[in-house]
This record gives sequence, C-alpha cells and structure tokens, in this order.
Amino acid sequence: MNQIVFITGASSGIGAACTKIFAEAGAKLILAARRKDKLQQLVESLSINSSHVHLIELDVRNREAVESAISSLGAEWSNIDILINNAGLSRGLDKLHEGAFQDWEEMIDTNVKGLLYMTRYIVPGMVQRARGHVINIGSIAGHQTYPSGNVYCGTKAAVKSISEGLKQDLLGTPIRVTSVDPGMVETEFSEVRFHGDSERAAKVYQGVTPLTPDDVADVVYFCATRPAHVNINEVILMPVDQASATLVNRKSS
Repeated sequence: MNQIVFITGASSGIGAACTKIFAEAGAKLILAARRKDKLQQLVESLSINSSHVHLIELDVRNREAVESAISSLGAEWSNIDILINNAGLSRGLDKLHEGAFQDWEEMIDTNVKGLLYMTRYIVPGMVQRARGHVINIGSIAGHQTYPSGNVYCGTKAAVKSISEGLKQDLLGTPIRVTSVDPGMVETEFSEVRFHGDSERAAKVYQGVTPLTPDDVADVVYFCATRPAHVNINEVILMPVDQASATLVNRKSS
C-alpha cells in the first residue's frame, strides 16, 4: 500500500490496531496522540521502519495545535491519502441532570470538535489532489441512545450526521467517506469512562466475548481497500453476544 495514512488516537485501542494493520500493508503512517511516549513504544513493538512513520504529540481538542501539526508536515508527509478520525472517549455514566460539566466538555471537544478540526484541515488537500478517504470511528451509541449515555451518545450521533454531511458535500469529487460504528469493544474505553476504576470497567465485559480492537481495524482496512469507485458509507459491527446498544447476552461463569 503506497499511501499515507493519518491516525488520531493512535497510541492505544482501535487506533493502535489500525496502526498495526496499515503498517503490515506497507503504508506510511502519521500517528497522533496525546501520549507521544506511548506512540514510540507502539512503533518499537511493531518494528515499523522509522522512515515509514511520523509521530505527532497532539490533542485534537486544540484547534491551533491541529492547524500547526498539519501545516508543518514536510512535503513527504503532507499528501495524506487516508484520515482515520479515531480519537474519542467517553466520560462518566451519569443521568443528564446529574452530569459533570467537565466530562461533557471533554467528550464534545474530542469526539465532535476534534474530528471536525482534523477533517477541516486535511480534506481540502484531498480535494485538491483528487484522491482521499476519511474514515470516522463512530459507535452503536450514535444509532441508539442508552440509559445514562446521553451526552456520549449525542456526540456519536453527531459523528454519524457529520459523516453523512461530509459525504454529501464531497459528491462530485473522488473522496470517500466511511463511518465504522462498533458495539462493545474491549479497550481502555470503560476505564477512561469510569475515571480509572478498573474493577467497574471489567464488569462491562463480564460474561461476554466483546470485539477486539483488531476486529474493528480489520473492518477499517477492508473499507480502505475497496476499488476506487466503491464507498462503504457505514458499517455497524457488534459481538455475537450483543443485539443492540442495551441488549447483551451475559453468560454466568
């Protein structure tokens, strides 16, 4: 794969799994995350050729930082072929009227505004070069709201709408837009949601075989490698033990 792939939130979970699968395909990778040391560890663990990777310490919530990161890419890295908007998180599981303002700000700023900033700074170049693909990591939460999921579900519903809107706006160009929307995936997601309470996080996946980050990366890679005239608009994937955002079959141990 002779393409440049930009992955946000690349240091762990789905972002790290996407890094792995695209690295194995021979893509050149721009990896962005808030934790640059984690990116470095990932690159070393995957033995990626250093000439094939460019690391950026980046918080997508910071518009100026996103602008600076994109505009300061050298000529060899600036022609981005695939943007994977993966950076995202969930904070808290509170009723709306009891929610923490800081949790809301973090989710909206990362999941919605961060994705918008990345898209706004990268897609014009794709249009100019008449090639490119934007892949947004959405969620089943964008299709079905679940109890106490209020703001998180709202941000993922926004990703769904933004993906649809971007596809419409790019009609007439060769740029592709895909939203990959998983159900239950075992990552740091629940630990982040519960502010580091790993015991509570573990219960989320109890009695269930959830998706792995590799499962999701597999689908992302499939979408990215279709023939140029094929656009996979949206993929919803869930574990067999899950039928909806709220219906999960838990086996007693």
